[in-house]
Amino acid sequence: MSLEDFFAEWNNDSPFVHVQTSGSTGAPKPMLVEKQRMLNSARITCDFLGLHPGDSTLLCMSLDYIAGKMMVVRALERRLKLITVAPSGHPLSGMINDIHFAAMVPMQVYNSMQEPAERERLMQIRHLIIGGGAIDDALAAALSTFPHHVWSTYGMTETLSHIALRRLNGPDASDWYTPFPSVKVSLNADDCLVIDAPQVCPECLVTNDIAELSEGRFRIVGRKDNVICSGGIKIQIETVERQLRSHLLVPFLITKCPDAKFGEVVVLLTEGAVDEARRVCAQVLSKYHQPKVYLHVDKIPLTETGKPARQQAELIAKNR
Repeated sequence: MSLEDFFAEWNNDSPFVHVQTSGSTGAPKPMLVEKQRMLNSARITCDFLGLHPGDSTLLCMSLDYIAGKMMVVRALERRLKLITVAPSGHPLSGMINDIHFAAMVPMQVYNSMQEPAERERLMQIRHLIIGGGAIDDALAAALSTFPHHVWSTYGMTETLSHIALRRLNGPDASDWYTPFPSVKVSLNADDCLVIDAPQVCPECLVTNDIAELSEGRFRIVGRKDNVICSGGIKIQIETVERQLRSHLLVPFLITKCPDAKFGEVVVLLTEGAVDEARRVCAQVLSKYHQPKVYLHVDKIPLTETGKPARQQAELIAKNR
């Protein structure tokens, strides 16, 4: 979708906008969302970050998804100066503008950190929000010394982008997300996060994210549908990936496949050498978390927004 197409849809007579989910757990799904609730979400974010009319904001993500659409809506709601670049892995390449506010996915941030000029530009962004994927420990450490505000976001298409933020740098850096004041969170019987955000969601939203709560804040353990039940042991895929992330230096993904003996077993997909992956796993992981199957792939499956394509990974493992 082009910016002109979005403005045409935004300014038509319908109270709704078409969006689609990211497709991280399956095929992207179309949705209709209310323009007024998008404006509510935009106002909440702008108020929280202290953005003012005339502040510059960078649109560097696809307008096919909610993250890109909401950057435009924030610019409209708060009368921000919208600067647009084509979505790419290096959104700050050649950038000369001062940016007050930008939203990026981890890949864009990581790539920008590798180029000195882009890294300097990244450091000067007053409020940088990062969403759409996990931020590994190495990237978080590199961002921890940035002079301005760097945030990790929590949200989804159904919540019209994020409903909670956590600082990645400075004295307020934390693993715990703080919901916006108008948002309440709780856990259901499966320890999955329940979101009550009446200004952006008409009903309470029960997520598939297993979480922990503390004093109104929360942190995510992993997704309920990313649990591998292997020989009576429940293994959280994201936990295994976090344990390996600083040790495996090539792209990899943990998934699962059916097994006659254990029910399900852990599978590791890697773009690198299988023998090296096996050696690292033997050193880093506990006995029950170690993969039973190692597969080399030319490319780790990802969605268009850069998230792990979990369903596709399972098919690769199942059809090996």
